[in-house]
Amino acid sequence: MTVTAARPPKAALQLELPPLPYPEDALAPVISAETLRFHHGKHHKKYVDTANQLLAQEPVQAATLEDLVRGSTGKLFNNAAQVWNHDFYWKSLSPQPTKPEGALLKKIDEAFGGYEALTKQLATAASGQFGSGWAWLIHRAGKLEVVPTANAETPMAKGIACLLTLDVWEHAYYIDYRNDRDSYLKKVIAERLNWKFAAENLSKAK
Repeated sequence: MTVTAARPPKAALQLELPPLPYPEDALAPVISAETLRFHHGKHHKKYVDTANQLLAQEPVQAATLEDLVRGSTGKLFNNAAQVWNHDFYWKSLSPQPTKPEGALLKKIDEAFGGYEALTKQLATAASGQFGSGWAWLIHRAGKLEVVPTANAETPMAKGIACLLTLDVWEHAYYIDYRNDRDSYLKKVIAERLNWKFAAENLSKAK
């Protein structure tokens, strides 16, 4: 009779705080270095730390953060999804103004009738989100759409390709704009959205 040694349990996924893709002051004056220090260094980090604490209590078999978000519920989902959402948000922003072009611009024209119409829809979705949440540019069924989500919800959890996101949790803008969400959105949409990142995500979605 052959005896097979028991395999040790697979280690639970451990999350790390991803570094910002640019210096803390790179988005100023639209988003200040102080906001990034608090938003990334404290809020984003807290989601990472809490998710790891929950994973230590009840390990979940997940190879990637995306797997974890798609396979979890409750408090673990909320924190893991916010880790992913924030990392995606930082990459959705650019220190230098960019504009869509090529295949992305063609898709925008087809879906919205032009870049200006798209930015208005993004602003409306983000401004109209009651309470905390996000506004997303997504690619679904071959077409671009703008959708809002509440709290930690993310289209990625449902297998939908995300191209860009806007964070409308109050901690994203309160230091710089107090309760003036619309001014934050206007400036970020006009000057800080990373359309090169959106184009890369569109290419992967195809």
